[in-house]
Amino acid sequence: MGIPVAISYRPPQTQTKGPMKRTLLALACLSAVSIAAMAADDKTKPDNTATNERDRSGETQTSGDQSNSPADLKITQAIRQALMKDSELSTTAKNIKVITSNGHVTLRGPVKTAQEKAKIDQLAKSAAGGAHIDDQLDVKGSN
Repeated sequence: MGIPVAISYRPPQTQTKGPMKRTLLALACLSAVSIAAMAADDKTKPDNTATNERDRSGETQTSGDQSNSPADLKITQAIRQALMKDSELSTTAKNIKVITSNGHVTLRGPVKTAQEKAKIDQLAKSAAGGAHIDDQLDVKGSN
């Protein structure tokens, strides 16, 4: 008699691992190249650079200047609610900055038309109950 020999069984492997790895590697390389190309194309400065510099100067009112006194908060809230209720105003106009400090209201930000600017000024004056309104809104036109 002979020596018993152990036979091992190995199931056949599919041949998809190699091509799948190459496909995934190719897709990853294409994605990296696409992202790099998009990043290289966008070398323009944002259009609000001058505005940001102006706001950092300390001479203009920003949202950080909003007073926390109950009277000032009430004025800001009343103006903001009047803006939100007006269905004729654009989303841009409704997102202006309303800053109240010591009863003095500053309106800042872009609006699309001169009519929106006038409408916001009128709404702010009626909602502010006699507070001084400083209208610094910029008419940007529709893009």
